[in-house]
Amino acid sequence: MNKLKSFKILPNYNSVGECVKDLIYMAFATFIIAFAVYFFMEPSNTAISSVSALAIVLANVLPLTVSQLTFIMNILLLIVGFALFGSEFGFKTIYTSLLLPVFLGVFENVYPNNLSLTNDAFLDVILYVCLVSLGCALLFNDNASSGGMDIVAKVLNKYFHLELGQGMALAGILIACSTIFFYDAKSVILSLFGTYINGIVLDHFIFGQNIKKRVCIITEKEELIRNYILHELHSGATIYQAIGAYDMVARQEIICIVTKQEYQKLMRYVEEVDPKAFVTVYTVSEIRYIPKLIKDKPLHAKDKIA
Repeated sequence: MNKLKSFKILPNYNSVGECVKDLIYMAFATFIIAFAVYFFMEPSNTAISSVSALAIVLANVLPLTVSQLTFIMNILLLIVGFALFGSEFGFKTIYTSLLLPVFLGVFENVYPNNLSLTNDAFLDVILYVCLVSLGCALLFNDNASSGGMDIVAKVLNKYFHLELGQGMALAGILIACSTIFFYDAKSVILSLFGTYINGIVLDHFIFGQNIKKRVCIITEKEELIRNYILHELHSGATIYQAIGAYDMVARQEIICIVTKQEYQKLMRYVEEVDPKAFVTVYTVSEIRYIPKLIKDKPLHAKDKIA
């Protein structure tokens, strides 16, 4: 009963136009995924890390189409997901999960003889991975998902304590290996290869665009660089006292998180004001914080570069 109360069907939209725009956006992303499944994965006799892939395998033994099997499995997974996780599965997941088999069904009726568009199974796999990763990234950026494997990964995480990425990989490997019962060894190898590449490309599409740099600067020009970060880059920073083990002299260490573009600007400025500064740089794929409003303040006279 608590889950029923916490289950929120519709997201908050400010207007009908915003709702329609979001529905079209998610439909477009789902269309890309369905296109990749029907025109590239299915003709290549591979099964790559998705519910649709499992549907392709099961269609060899069940008197149902891929779209019908995808629909049935997505419904079952949505029921399981709602029963176990409640409000985590709202309108967007339901919408995309049901829309995917609809698009597949349209393709099956409009273009029933889905022969390979490239006549090359390897190229089919590459194109499938690129298109599916693009579609999933579009959904991810809209706080949506295609459901299916996401729910499987969450179940594995809940009951077997596997990380979500590991759960997705395990499910993908099992689906890929299942092709051995209906196709040849080449299909298994391509399915495993596609599953691996799909994970890499999806990480790039989803997380690669949000990569930032964690810059640590030990400098004697702490105030100059701090003001530049605050008022020119409009970013935040944390300052620590660092003591060198050799001379035991205390210096200030500035730590900040910046974008790739801001990183280039910051490095040029540091080189200009303190060429002897000690700088270390780390790649950051995710940060969580509450942004603070930094008011623009003019630099003090003593801060200006001579």
